[in-house]
Amino acid sequence: MLDRLKEAEKRYISMEEALADPNIFADNEKFTQLMKDYKALTPVIEKFREYTSVSSAHADAQAMLDDSPEPELREMIVEELKDTRAKMDVLLDELKILLLPRDENDDKNVMVEIRSGAGGEEAALFAGVLYRMYTMYAENAGFKTSLMSANETELGGFKEITFMIEGDGAYSRFKFESGVHRVQRVPETESQGRIQTSTATVAVLPEAEDVEVEINPADIIIESCKSSGAGGQHINKTESAVRLTHKPTGIVIECQEERSQFKNKDKALKMLKTKLYDIKQREQNEKIASDRKSQVGTGDRSERIRTYNYPQGRITDHRIGLTLFSLDSFLNGNIGDMIDALITADTAEKLKATE
Repeated sequence: MLDRLKEAEKRYISMEEALADPNIFADNEKFTQLMKDYKALTPVIEKFREYTSVSSAHADAQAMLDDSPEPELREMIVEELKDTRAKMDVLLDELKILLLPRDENDDKNVMVEIRSGAGGEEAALFAGVLYRMYTMYAENAGFKTSLMSANETELGGFKEITFMIEGDGAYSRFKFESGVHRVQRVPETESQGRIQTSTATVAVLPEAEDVEVEINPADIIIESCKSSGAGGQHINKTESAVRLTHKPTGIVIECQEERSQFKNKDKALKMLKTKLYDIKQREQNEKIASDRKSQVGTGDRSERIRTYNYPQGRITDHRIGLTLFSLDSFLNGNIGDMIDALITADTAEKLKATE
């Protein structure tokens, strides 16, 4: 591992020299890729240099111990050796984590789709609760959110809603949210006070870049139509809504959130590219079964991942067995502790796979 780190440091120094060359700015694509690689390698090299410094101090202390006959001084040196050894062990563990293969999508923006499942109107209302929870967390964490498409119900829930979350590392923070979310509560539509179980399905898709997905214009049917929804002044009555049909896959995208047909078409194309990229990624993941074993859950949208129990005020994530008794706070967007726990568990699984 240390040999690999030394080679990585040489590459890092070469990157620094390349970035200092004024000619690099002439090739924007090359500069962007170099900066991305440099940024990804920086935390590894910083940690390796910290380890090298502590290791050097440890070696110096060992040399002093070998040369010192004085008991009091030897006692002090032995303590320093214990201290530096412990620091080296911690830094080595941290380096192992940093050297784990990164998910190539981690830095990407994400498209999140929430669909109501079993439970009728109550499931649609729960989909709205999840949408509010994710957008509150995203905005508090410094991400930008934008609505892509929504099919609203009369009571203010959503049969389905799609939105973008943009910012560095968006996918790394949201990728474990894909799956079936289950709610247990007395519905707002229930007069008898009985607890009902409803579900909503969440899909988190990394945004596709143009170079990753090519779409043949001949494969797309573009139709304009009037906006539809639960009603109200916000609904646009003109034919600015857009429906895209991708003939090879049968994927249909509808977008009506903007008053401009051009903007709706642009959003719909972005959604289609992201869905096609997701299909491509899933096909690749099926071929790499070992990767799936070293992750928290499978990312399968049919997998039940979490239960929100209102009477007991608890949230339970079934993949890692974590229960939090802070439902109100959680639904107000304070989901960072759960996300951190999922990332930690995923890292631990990947470390096991490398042993």
